[in-house]
Order: sequence, then structure tokens, then C-alpha cells
Amino acid sequence: SLGFKHVVTIEALRKAYPLLDMVDQSRRPKELPPPTTGFPTIEGVILFGEPVRWETSLQLIIDVLLSNGNLGAELKDIPYPHLPVLACNMDLLWMAEAKMPSRFGHGTFLLCLENIYKKVTGLELKYEALIGKPSTVTYRYAEYLIKEQAEKQGWKAPIRRLYAVGDNPMSDVYGANLYNNYLKSAHQNQIQAGVKRSLQAASPQTEDHLKLGKDCDHSVESCESILVCTGVYRHNADAPSKTKECQMEPVFHGHRDFCFEPSLVEASYIVQDVNDAVQLAFKKENWS
Repeated sequence: SLGFKHVVTIEALRKAYPLLDMVDQSRRPKELPPPTTGFPTIEGVILFGEPVRWETSLQLIIDVLLSNGNLGAELKDIPYPHLPVLACNMDLLWMAEAKMPSRFGHGTFLLCLENIYKKVTGLELKYEALIGKPSTVTYRYAEYLIKEQAEKQGWKAPIRRLYAVGDNPMSDVYGANLYNNYLKSAHQNQIQAGVKRSLQAASPQTEDHLKLGKDCDHSVESCESILVCTGVYRHNADAPSKTKECQMEPVFHGHRDFCFEPSLVEASYIVQDVNDAVQLAFKKENWS
């Protein structure tokens, strides 16, 4: 449904090369299998969410990267840059029914993959793209969908504010605040481009500037983050005490490739649950 026409799953890879998955002895072949032939060369790795068998996925993904997508080949040198790796869903932890609030998320799996690759090769695992919260492109797509829905419903007024609701300061709030900064920057650039166009009204490039302005148009001016207390986040749980040990900076649970800025994990509002978040948005928009 995403447009990929020649997909190879980890399970298909394991069946084609059963000798590669050696951690679980009960799944090891009893007899030596014949050599695999005709299996397609892997051209990239796409990571959607945490697997059930981490050891199998970690082993086979590393094998794919080290073999340059041809698991039947024996390469003398480690191919680098390696094959394209795309990943989404970067939450380190998530909330479930367990009393302990920290279940391993896909971000934890990515952390394992990155560190194993570096330990084995001495090189950094590189991502072709990181998609999903807190990536700006994800919030940009959400904005696009909201505008599309508004248009279908005949909504004439321009949308000025977005409200992003989540329970994880390190992904939901971080991403919303990051996108808010992006919107502010884009809005400022739009203003500056408008001034430049007015100064160059008689220029042959005027038409190009107008087209650029249309492409870069942002009616949305802000994205406000609303943090709820029904998931990973617990109100006051992160409040520092007066002891000397607690004067340290909070541990950053975000992805390796996103810099930690304390201001980005501070929510615009903190409410109890999603219903309160919706009511807050209604109040802010004078709909209550």
C-alpha cells in the first residue's frame, strides 16, 4: 500500500538462508540445506516497528548491510556507505498495561541496531531518512491531511493553529515544538520573500518569485503541544528534588540523530487526558 512492489520480509529472508539465524537452537536446521539460488539482491532496509524476535531481526539486518544485500556473497571489505536504511517510529519507550511504565519501543530496537553495527564495523549506521515523530516531515504531512479534511468539509477560514496531543515528551512534545519552530521560520521567510518581491516588482524574475511564494505558503502559524498524563508521562514524576544528585540534566530518550534541547520537551499545556486536551483546544479556539 506504500508503493513498494518487491518486498522481502525478515521471515522470507530467514527461510531462504536458515543458517544465518543461529540463536534459537530449536529453529536451526537438522540437516545442511542446499545453497540458496535465485534470491533477489536486497536494495534497502525499511524499519517500521519493533519485531517479535529481536535477535533474528538484528542478525539478519546486519547481515544484509555487511553483504551489500547479497547474503550469498562473501565480501572481503565492509561496504560503506551501506545500503539505504529508512526508519520510522523512534519512541524509545511506550506505555502498556504493565505497572512498570517503560516498555521497549522501536527506538530501543534502533538503538540496538546502531550500536551492534558500530561495534562490528567501527562505523556509524547512517539513515537515508528518519520518518515519524519527532521528524518535521511527519507533522508537515499531518498539516497537509488536516487542510485536506477542512477543504472536503467546506471549511473556508484558513487554519492558523495546530494542536498536537501526546503522552511522550521526548517524541510527541519534542516533535510538536520542533515543528512549531519550523513554522515560525517558514513564516518569517515568507514575510521576507514578500518584501523582496515588492522590491523586485519590475524584475523579469517576478513570476518565479510569486511561484516560490505560493509553494512556500504557510497559513498555519503555530503548533501547540499538549501533554497528557495517561501514558509514558506522569505529572510531577520528573520534577527535580532538592538533593544534589537531582541537579543533573534529564536523560534524553530521543533518537541519536536528534539533538537534545530542554525547551523542546516542555509542553505548551499539560492536562490529564485526551478529552481534556480536546476541550482545551475548543476553549482556545472559542468553540466551547
